[in-house]
Amino acid sequence: MTLEPEVLARVESGVGRLTLNRPKALHALNLSMCEAMIEALLAWRENEAVKSILIDHTGERGFCAGGDIRMIAESGAGDASAARAFFDTEYKLNHLLFDYPKPVTALVDGVVMGGGVGISEPADVRIATERTTYAMPETGIGLFPDVGGGWFLPRLPGEVGTWLALTGARLKAADTVFLGIHSHYLPTDALEAFRAILAADPAHPVDVADGLEADPGEPPIEPHLPAIDRLFAHDRVEDIFAALDADGSDWALAQLAVLKTKSPQSLKVTLRQLRAGRGLDSFADNMAMEYRLGGRVVRTHDFQEGVRAVIVDKDNAPQWSPATLEDVSDAAIDALFAPLPDEEEWSPLV
Repeated sequence: MTLEPEVLARVESGVGRLTLNRPKALHALNLSMCEAMIEALLAWRENEAVKSILIDHTGERGFCAGGDIRMIAESGAGDASAARAFFDTEYKLNHLLFDYPKPVTALVDGVVMGGGVGISEPADVRIATERTTYAMPETGIGLFPDVGGGWFLPRLPGEVGTWLALTGARLKAADTVFLGIHSHYLPTDALEAFRAILAADPAHPVDVADGLEADPGEPPIEPHLPAIDRLFAHDRVEDIFAALDADGSDWALAQLAVLKTKSPQSLKVTLRQLRAGRGLDSFADNMAMEYRLGGRVVRTHDFQEGVRAVIVDKDNAPQWSPATLEDVSDAAIDALFAPLPDEEEWSPLV
């Protein structure tokens, strides 16, 4: 019995194609998948026959639901060496895509979360469909929005990235295109036409997408943007909670109720990550920050407990520790962000 590769890499009509092929796991990324994509991208980088890159997936359920969380949790329960090795490689892939010298297109058709955001947000053309559901839900499992979240989320309009990161809110295509998370909307039945026209003009995926794009409809998020910008502008999570409570509207209280289910430690880590990321000069600096965080956060109680509650036992009743924002000390957060020894710091591929 021959196992199909988890990433299908080939060149077709001038397009370097990377197709995620782990449908039963919603194409959740593992180390070997990241390594396979890096290998192909490096081989195609100087290949003049390859004009652009296309990332898509097999099946219909989702683009990529994240990373291999069970593996990361099992590693974090020990010395976290396997988790760090995964983060190191995954972040090298994210950075390679971010700096890639040829146009990259991601067909984000279906669920895109976590690791899937990491390989689609760096793309020049990011196509959503009616099946797209976008979220960065990491605070609900004691983690933080990594894979470049510290870079991309603060650069969305106003404070919407802060709201997305803290609440884990799920968006459909009308919102993601409106906010610029995705660059184009195409109905699913137009994707084959996109691939066909791209094969005839592989160097200009933006033009192909522009020619086919459709209207995703009115964005439900738009009326809430003034409230998001006002209520999520604070630099302390406690102040965001207080602002939502004082606002008292149904929408604000609904956000507050969601936030109260999240890991207090993760909320504080995430807000500091986004505020720091907003001021960084390079994507590589952001990934180095996230690598420091990743190797440490996966060893914390809250990540282990979040994975148990949401992914393993599925009781959705995590017991966070510390249980309140007030009990999460600045010193504990400082320690998670502290520099690593020089020889252990993350660096991009040469």
